[in-house]
Amino acid sequence: MNAVSGPLDRLARAARWRCAWITLAQLLPLVVVATAIAWRWHGPVPALAIASAGLAASAAWLLLRLRGMGPRWVARQLDARRPELEDSSALLLQPKQGLSRLQRIQRGRIDQRVAAIAPGELRAHWPLAATLLPVAALAVLVAVLAWPTALEPDVVEAGRPDAAARLDASGTRVIASRIRVAPPDYTDLPERMEHGLDATAPTGSGLAWTLRFEPEPESAALQWLDGGSLELQRRGRDWHGELRLEDSRLYRVVTSGGAQVEPRLHRLEALPDHPPRVSVLEPAQNVVYAEAGQAEWPLEFEARDDYGLGAAELVLTLAQGSGELVDFSEVRRPLEGRDMHAANEPPRRRYAVAIDLDAMGVGPGDDLVARLEVVDNRQPEAQHARSASVVLRWPPPTMGDASGFDGLMQRTMPAFFRSQRQIIIDAEALLAEREALDRPVFVARSNDIGADQQLLRLRYGQFMGEEAEGGEAGHDHDHGHEHDRGAPSSTSDAPASQPRARPVFNPLFADHAAHQDDPDDDEHDDHDHDHGPDHASQHEDSRPATGGFGTDADALVAQFGHLHDIPEAATLLDPGTRETLRGALRAMWASEGALRLGEPEAALPHAHEALELIQQVRQANRIHLARVGLELPPIDETRRLSGDLEGVTDREDPIQPAHAGEAVLATLWARLDRSIDDTRPTSSDPFGLDAALAWVVEHQDEVADPLGLAEAIDALQRDPDCAPCRQRVRAQLWPNLPHPAAGVVQRPTGGESGAHYLRSLGREEDR
Repeated sequence: MNAVSGPLDRLARAARWRCAWITLAQLLPLVVVATAIAWRWHGPVPALAIASAGLAASAAWLLLRLRGMGPRWVARQLDARRPELEDSSALLLQPKQGLSRLQRIQRGRIDQRVAAIAPGELRAHWPLAATLLPVAALAVLVAVLAWPTALEPDVVEAGRPDAAARLDASGTRVIASRIRVAPPDYTDLPERMEHGLDATAPTGSGLAWTLRFEPEPESAALQWLDGGSLELQRRGRDWHGELRLEDSRLYRVVTSGGAQVEPRLHRLEALPDHPPRVSVLEPAQNVVYAEAGQAEWPLEFEARDDYGLGAAELVLTLAQGSGELVDFSEVRRPLEGRDMHAANEPPRRRYAVAIDLDAMGVGPGDDLVARLEVVDNRQPEAQHARSASVVLRWPPPTMGDASGFDGLMQRTMPAFFRSQRQIIIDAEALLAEREALDRPVFVARSNDIGADQQLLRLRYGQFMGEEAEGGEAGHDHDHGHEHDRGAPSSTSDAPASQPRARPVFNPLFADHAAHQDDPDDDEHDDHDHDHGPDHASQHEDSRPATGGFGTDADALVAQFGHLHDIPEAATLLDPGTRETLRGALRAMWASEGALRLGEPEAALPHAHEALELIQQVRQANRIHLARVGLELPPIDETRRLSGDLEGVTDREDPIQPAHAGEAVLATLWARLDRSIDDTRPTSSDPFGLDAALAWVVEHQDEVADPLGLAEAIDALQRDPDCAPCRQRVRAQLWPNLPHPAAGVVQRPTGGESGAHYLRSLGREEDR
């Protein structure tokens, strides 16, 4: 700024000072009053924060107003107020070198006139608000500092109607009390003051008592209901004590010698920090099936917590393989959530992700299991929570069609097999209906039961390595009779010219004694019988030694033959179990043959024998193969039979021993029903309140509201004649009373008419 604009600077400086004083007179009283209120009721820390914020806001507002009060503002104000300046005050802001001769002459004239203007020309007048506001603020400040409950910053006057009841034997009473609650840092909750002696705070909060007595006692303490105490330390006229709140409890204030300053119990309620709650939003079902061409799997979770959520991980487990050869692989991915809660709501966060199935290597027959694991920010140890698992199941590919007759049989085979017991039931039912059925119908139904017996035999034969019957060209006979496990030709539905499938050779029946017929017997072509494996082997031996390809029979068997009982292809069984199963299959064979011939009465003994042997096989121990890729830790033999069986009862026993506490509460409930006059002469404790209170203190986990019940019992102890106190104890006892056991309900007799009817029936029976 040049020297010529000096008069304008002088006027601007005077106007700025006046504006600054007016602004401070309007804003500073408000800041002072707000700071005094915060300091009075919330302590020095909130007061300091409010004072800092108020001063910063006042300074910013003042700078904003003074910024526009420069020389140009002064020139505009002068031109508006002084006509003699001829709207030429702006010439004082321009250098003389850039002015014309006429402008320089006019500028000199304006400069002389501005210098003659008084400094207070542009000062603003003091508004009425700026005059009255400091006075009002001073009055409010005096009222705040002289408030009746404010003896000192850390003490609040306890002016309540029951203050007179706080006197102990020496006349000591609590005249002021306050509890400062400092929640744990991880909760992000501010410190606060509780006026009085009751407090509710999160678990782990720091509590600081400030009490004042009148007259002063020699010592003071907080006595817990469970027997402990917290000694208060004297600092000047105030008594202080600190505690970290870990659980809910009741207490009262006592002075020298254990005298109760206030008989009423006070409550400290600890609010637990629950683990996070995680829910699955998508998918809606726990198990979903992959669709054709699906490339991604969308997932969405939601987590909630009381105070704050920490890190989250998506755990993906891929299961590949089938049977006992299943490989598991696990992948963990950190997820970033999106906050969904409002300002005053508990933390709530959503996690959304789309899993790339190709990148995970998911294919047909695989299962992909996903779950979300979340931790909260509790200190010193965070709490973990996990969601329910959701499974993406990729169905395995369908098996290709088999060739020949086997493929047709697989497509027409039923989805289930009848049990051996059901076959016996069907055969017995058929015998019961024999008289009402024609012979062809009877034989057809018996043949159907024989077919069910065949399917069941083949099912159990798989455990011995036996293959399914029929269909292979290499197993056909050139004989003209049927080899369908003894199925008679008279009941066969197949044409005579169509070759029937015969059972393959099975060494399971190599020692079957029922088929020792001579293979060279000429009569075996003229009858239908149950051919055993010995007979089949004799047919095999009766073939020419030279095959159709110019090789002998042993070479053909070595080239095209295969075993039917390979140990690796069957479930490993001990020798005894294998022999039992072999006997069951023989009995099924005999039962099937009789059923095919239309003789169910002859099949029943064999069917019962097969059922008994199957039950023995099911009870036998099996030898399992070790799981591939799974190594279980060795069993610690030192821990065997070392568990604590206390409290373990028989689940099937409907009669359970009564709990010791149930008798105490039930006795108290029963005595509360009696009148005071009936119980008082017999005991100093007519209701048994001492025993009930001791039990509640020791078993707080077994009571719905232990603090409420203990407080109600304590109030009744202090005034046994208080009827509302008795009702309060009854209301607290009701949810905790044991449920009565279900008794035998006496059958109604029907009154006098029913008794007369029963007597009449008795006389009739005597006749």
